[in-house]
Amino acid sequence: MADENTLLNSDLDSRYEKYKGIIKNFTLMSDIFMRNVFKQRECLEYVLQVIMEKQDLRVIDQIIQKDYKNMQGRSAVMDCVARDSEGKQFDVEIQQDNEGASPKRARYHSGLMDMNTLNPGQDFDELPESYVIFITRDDTLGYGLPIYHIDRQIKELNEAFQDEAHIIYVNSRKQNDTELGKLMHDLHCKKADEMHSPILAKRVYELKETQKGVELMCHEMEKIYSEGMESGEKRGIEMGELKAKKETILSLAEMGIPVDKIAKAVNLSEKDVQKWIDENLCIMK
Repeated sequence: MADENTLLNSDLDSRYEKYKGIIKNFTLMSDIFMRNVFKQRECLEYVLQVIMEKQDLRVIDQIIQKDYKNMQGRSAVMDCVARDSEGKQFDVEIQQDNEGASPKRARYHSGLMDMNTLNPGQDFDELPESYVIFITRDDTLGYGLPIYHIDRQIKELNEAFQDEAHIIYVNSRKQNDTELGKLMHDLHCKKADEMHSPILAKRVYELKETQKGVELMCHEMEKIYSEGMESGEKRGIEMGELKAKKETILSLAEMGIPVDKIAKAVNLSEKDVQKWIDENLCIMK
């Protein structure tokens, strides 16, 4: 038993050393890193202030990686759901692939937020104004714009429908000297001292350069490893969510886990796993 424990501890130490190297390469476009940055309210607040062009926006609560279900039991794991001081709701999603940011997925997220907002007996008019925000690696909609605002309209009148449900796509490829462009630059930075925002830079530094932050990130990565490799029940896999499976593949690949073991953990073919890894450039060489 002593020898077995020694071996287990040795394996854990080895993984932690590997994790420390991986952490240095994380950016805010990495799901596991983003959610730990957004746990600090000031960081999420700053991102929303820039995207919404509202410097006095104040986040009063946020939930990271929550599983929302519809009436049929189908669910989706939302990256970050927040509420501001005016009662508006925000779903902020970081998306590495276009499939995960499709228009119908945006519609689905918007509906899930609504379904999980009202309590029995509340009137529909009490639904808060809502925003689904996709920050995408590529220009998902393909028109070359830095940001897209999508709202329902009365076609015959060319006027807003005023249901107060909004969808926003932010193209992280557009990095320039505007506030939004600087934010997109920061989302792709690996080093805190390369970032424009002191708010984001401080949190990135804490998670990458301080003992406490690195230990937190290593713990998060070990949690993913344990869930994905030992039990085969990774976050969202049981729910059949493609986004959750892809995030699992990305995280395990970044940890240096072999493709065959990843495929077994997520119950997909090695060919499919390798194809998605290659397409998203997420193998840690």
